[in-house]
Amino acid sequence: MASLLGMLAFCQTILQLVFPPELRLAAIHLLTRIRHVFSSHIYFDITEIDGVNTNELYNAVQLYLSSSVTVNGAVSSSSNNTRLSLTRVPNSSSVTFGLSNNDRITDVFNGVTVLWEHVVVQRQAQSFSWRPMPEEKRGFTLQINKRDKSIVLDSYLDYIVGKSEEIRRRNEERLLYTNSRGVSLDSRSHPWDSVRFKHPSTFDTLAMDPEKKKRIMEDLREFANGQAFYQKTGRAWKRGYLLYGPPGTGKSSLIAAMANHLGYDIYDLELTEVQNNSELRKLLMKTSSKSLIVIEDIDCSINLTNRGKVKKRNGFYDPDLINGSGSMEDPPGSSVTLSGLLNFTDGLWSCCGSERIFVFTTNHVEKLDSALLRSGRMDVHVHMGFCGFEALKILLRNYLRVEEGEMDGVVLREMEGCVEEAEITPADVSEVLIRNRSDAGKAVRELVGVLKERVVKRRKCVGESKKKREEGEAEEEQEQEKRALDSPNRNREVFGFEKDHSKKEDEDKEK
Repeated sequence: MASLLGMLAFCQTILQLVFPPELRLAAIHLLTRIRHVFSSHIYFDITEIDGVNTNELYNAVQLYLSSSVTVNGAVSSSSNNTRLSLTRVPNSSSVTFGLSNNDRITDVFNGVTVLWEHVVVQRQAQSFSWRPMPEEKRGFTLQINKRDKSIVLDSYLDYIVGKSEEIRRRNEERLLYTNSRGVSLDSRSHPWDSVRFKHPSTFDTLAMDPEKKKRIMEDLREFANGQAFYQKTGRAWKRGYLLYGPPGTGKSSLIAAMANHLGYDIYDLELTEVQNNSELRKLLMKTSSKSLIVIEDIDCSINLTNRGKVKKRNGFYDPDLINGSGSMEDPPGSSVTLSGLLNFTDGLWSCCGSERIFVFTTNHVEKLDSALLRSGRMDVHVHMGFCGFEALKILLRNYLRVEEGEMDGVVLREMEGCVEEAEITPADVSEVLIRNRSDAGKAVRELVGVLKERVVKRRKCVGESKKKREEGEAEEEQEQEKRALDSPNRNREVFGFEKDHSKKEDEDKEK
């Protein structure tokens, strides 16, 4: 046995001397090329690191293969021999699957079956390097049939990238950003502070007319899928929304529902903390794509009434006041001008980034300048009015878990008959239901009582205002009659002066 082992060691030494490592590697490569020539398959390697940069395609493939749909189909097609790893990344709300080292998984795209292999090998020991590489060399090998090469390269890889972006938005928790005064705006820091956005509002729970919700959702869907359309038409990939109406009508809830529906982050821009137009542009440059930029109560944030008035200082025009770097009329602090805000929403700087939605809210739309309301800046105007019957039924379902068919028809007709005239906000309805959420019957009875009480008060107010208006009109008529009686011309006519004067003018004309 010892002599046999010695003979094998001697032969190995002879082979290493006759066939050096370089020759053996060349022979392996030659055999591999010959196998590829006669093979019906073709292979593509996607490494984790491309030179010194991270390969984004590798991350996209890894995320795509970790999706539950792909994993479930792959497991069933692999006779349950595929080993999967479970991971949960930061800012993620779900557990994802992944391929274990050197394992395989199949996928089907448009009838074409492909094979993915997760290749992990140990990297050779490194000498001194300014940028140390990972100990393991990771990558994916894609095996396809040669006749399917065009389909895979033209469509499949783009499909994987798009699907991975969708999965990433769905898994990652959204962030809510806000700006603050005094934050450095240089290129090395971020001027936005963020927290996790966990608002539960969705379009299903939003108290709004169903037809209006449907139109908004369709508009958002067309916007999110409209990259090719915006590029073709030469427009910046952005959209503007104006939400206006009384307080408590659900404007903030609609913004949260939009963010949850699209999977976008929210940038809550506080204009009173922005010092000038230049800082406003820098804040815009630091926002990410796929986001909602929200400016709430726009009519209370800055002065929008002095557009067109050129400001002066000591009798001379001051360019600093024109471009928003200072102000004599506005209080100390923010000096953002309407011109700066218009450039922010629809100027050249608005195209920095893509797939962003500007959302403005106000309680008094009549206070806004017409230049801010036009299409291109505020494309979609959504009136958030008082609670209607359809919205009331949604609130009953949300808070009391009561469907329309489970309620008394007489009570429903009572609510339908008075909810419009009551002019009650969804916030007020929600408070009544929350207060009595443990007893659905009591909550409905109290809500009907509140609606009827509001109807009585409103009718009383309408009657009083009508009476005051009629009294005012009567007083105005009496005042007009009094002024007519007290006028000099009226006195001349009454005492015959006007008549005599007319006769004298006639006699003068005859002469």
